[in-house]
Amino acid sequence: MLLLTKLILAHLIGDFILQPKSWVIAKESKKLGAYQFYFHVLLHGLLIMALVGNLDFWKPALILMVSHGVIDTLKIYFQQEKTKRTWFFLDQLLHLVTIISLVVWKGEINLGWWLNWSEKEWLVTTLLIFLTVPASVLIKTIISKWTPLPDSNSGSLDQAGKYIGILERLFVFMFILAGRWEAIGFLVAAKSVFRFGDLRQSKDRKLTEYILIGTLLSFGLALLCGFLATVAI
Repeated sequence: MLLLTKLILAHLIGDFILQPKSWVIAKESKKLGAYQFYFHVLLHGLLIMALVGNLDFWKPALILMVSHGVIDTLKIYFQQEKTKRTWFFLDQLLHLVTIISLVVWKGEINLGWWLNWSEKEWLVTTLLIFLTVPASVLIKTIISKWTPLPDSNSGSLDQAGKYIGILERLFVFMFILAGRWEAIGFLVAAKSVFRFGDLRQSKDRKLTEYILIGTLLSFGLALLCGFLATVAI
């Protein structure tokens, strides 16, 4: 895992810390005609060699350097203004897959590592997955009978409530595993300030009650899962 950590660190430094905005703009406008593109790719190779600290690693470093250049080439030629967000995540995913693949090839990672998980690790993973989209669907189904009419002027982001709920449940779950119960109180207080302050101003009692039921269900599921993870095994 040490090799994987070093390679990811090299990628983070090369792609985010040591790549100025001017390089990004130059690559997008001049594409392969930009000298910044080649500096960027070479920098990744040098960072890998520096962090790994082994001259015999030059071949894997070269593979990662070339693959980084290929992935960046795909990005700068195929992304459009409206697809930049998509290509950012795809670009980073491909880089990560390349790094992991090389580490597996070097024998640093066992592909069947999860087969050695303990019973509690399987339980925690299952509960984590449940607290994401499955819990959102469950809560939405439970409170569907009280769903208020959509308000086109509400100013709410698309599916913001869904992702806020997922994040809050994951935070609560991790706080319980870490034994930081006071952090849960802070999270509840923070959400109350931002969420229910707006609802009180709207003077919409039904919407306030709807949000309150959903929030209590969300926190309740997270607390239940946290309890199961800490005492069931």
